[in-house]
Amino acid sequence: MGQPVAGNPTQYMMEKAFAKAGLDWRYLTLEVAPEGLEDAIRGMRAMGFKGGNFTIPHKVAVIPLLDELSEAARLMGAVNCVNRVDDRLIGENTDGKGFVESLRGVAEPEGKKVVLLGAGGAARAIGVELGLSGAADITVVNRSAERGEPLARLLSDEVKVASRLVVLEGDYAIPEDTDVLINATSIGLGDAAARVPIDVNSLREGLVVADVIFNPPQTRLLRDAQEHGCTTLDGLGMLVNQAVIGFKIWTNVDADAGVMREALEEFLGI
Repeated sequence: MGQPVAGNPTQYMMEKAFAKAGLDWRYLTLEVAPEGLEDAIRGMRAMGFKGGNFTIPHKVAVIPLLDELSEAARLMGAVNCVNRVDDRLIGENTDGKGFVESLRGVAEPEGKKVVLLGAGGAARAIGVELGLSGAADITVVNRSAERGEPLARLLSDEVKVASRLVVLEGDYAIPEDTDVLINATSIGLGDAAARVPIDVNSLREGLVVADVIFNPPQTRLLRDAQEHGCTTLDGLGMLVNQAVIGFKIWTNVDADAGVMREALEEFLGI
């Protein structure tokens, strides 16, 4: 295990991938206050930026400043990637796409029954993309009906995938017919001992267990899942695939995913 690298993990991956592809491009990390967002977008247009990534608190606020949205970004109501096409700025969301591409490494989403823990931005992005990718059924598990019900309704009504909300009380027992369990909450971020509220005895061989947490990559949930014979998927793959997708959107060149994965591991010191 090495020493972590200071800065931004996506910037580190992108710079390495640009160099590998022989592209004289730069990825800049710029902090913009909410009140400066409109000016920042105007600056992107004026200076000819090819695009950019947006994070909290700008993912929703940037939408009215753009010219067009992808279907996924429209359904999610959030943008994390902007691409310049001629003089138009197109909003995209690669959060869910990155997860689905990572999932395809171990299981195809088509026809799968999914349990999705959480109802925040990550859960919304993942749920939408899984629905668009042909998942058969999604159960949203969340402590709050106020946040969980709108997501279940969006997936059912707009994405057209059978969905329902289960309000979490105590530990959740994973139904036996579940194909994929996803932790899309922040539980475990920076804390390898943090416990996701599930009944570990309901974990079983053949179940795919995924965690969006990338630091640390081996969360308690994934360790428990491995002990019960599950196939596991860490959050590094989702982050790498988001970067791969963004790279392709901007450059129209396929990124070297291996270089990006190595860069992310180097960044995290693992």
